[in-house]
Amino acid sequence: MDRRLLRATLRWVAAVAVFGVVGTGTAYGITRLDRTDVPGLATHSDGRWTYPVLVRPPLPSGSPGPNDDTGNPAGTHYADLRKLVLPAPEGATADAALKGTDGWLPTKGFLAEFAAADDRTELGQTLVDNGLRHIAARGWTTPDGTHTRIYLLQFDTAAVAEAILNGKLMNQSSPTYPLRDGDLYELDGKFPDPARIEHVLLAPYTELKPYGARQARQAYLASGDTVGVIIQSRKGSALTVPFEQTVTLQSELLD
Repeated sequence: MDRRLLRATLRWVAAVAVFGVVGTGTAYGITRLDRTDVPGLATHSDGRWTYPVLVRPPLPSGSPGPNDDTGNPAGTHYADLRKLVLPAPEGATADAALKGTDGWLPTKGFLAEFAAADDRTELGQTLVDNGLRHIAARGWTTPDGTHTRIYLLQFDTAAVAEAILNGKLMNQSSPTYPLRDGDLYELDGKFPDPARIEHVLLAPYTELKPYGARQARQAYLASGDTVGVIIQSRKGSALTVPFEQTVTLQSELLD
């Protein structure tokens, strides 16, 4: 399917608009928006975490970026995917279970996020059938009790990645597969437009009440040949600001 049609389909299904601003260079996220709009740079009184300075890993000489439709129609991320996973913020405790082997996480580590055995089997077969190449992941827990998990799934082409996002991981206005951290979600209609990154397809979700002891938020995104899945859960309620901040910064790394 044509990549433009896939993107249009995702926008329709998810009922979200993708907004953003264009930046250049390897340092990013600090010159694109006003200071109060950039998740990594606002004052900390609103609950934002302190992340290290983020710089994209260098591309091999002459290699185009993943969203260069003319020079890179397959949407390949030529940079090492393991270096495109958002690092943990200051003060966080790393989740050792997501380190994987040599930085690559076994598929079963990602599938463990989903509650039902049948769903894990079905999704696992879907990933095999669609030529999943790698999964890079990172997780951490911050002092406020938020447990964050990020998974980057790389496929052969952007068309495949977008089809997985649109046709497999999402079902109209909700995720297809319930998580172990909660099963009823709705699109996060309050996710701010300035926090959306151009070229990155994004569908953020919030768990609906009643959600038990913990609430979860999750986001599915696609950029080039890579699908990203971000999950945050916290006892009581999952905080809005760190979720938006994390999703935006991870999106920028993949753009």
